[in-house]
Amino acid sequence: VQLQASGGGLVQAGASLRLSCAASGRNISNYAMGWFRQAPGKEREFRATINWSGSSTYYANSVKGRFTISRDNAKNTVYLQMNSLKPEDTAVYYCAARSRSGTYSAAPSVYDYWGQGTLVTVSS
Repeated sequence: VQLQASGGGLVQAGASLRLSCAASGRNISNYAMGWFRQAPGKEREFRATINWSGSSTYYANSVKGRFTISRDNAKNTVYLQMNSLKPEDTAVYYCAARSRSGTYSAAPSVYDYWGQGTLVTVSS
């Protein structure tokens, strides 16, 4: 599976961005998917995850109410809608696929495939 993340950019605080993660090479409709971020000098950090059907989601506390993860299995794509962005959201954002299970997870270790990342920069 190849994952291509896109949609990052430079925005001001309070703005919105929608990240996309397009999968190719395999149908991901049975996979749980996740979004993570990594800021310079920091560990990779969980942001949001969604189960195979899109019926269940889970978020990091710091993004609850601001971020929404969704998926379109017909398009083999997962999204992360980010609203009310803050400077502390600045990081490279990665999407990931969990091929062995359709159950969502916040643990990076259970994900088998990772995209290349897309940079989100939020200015104050």
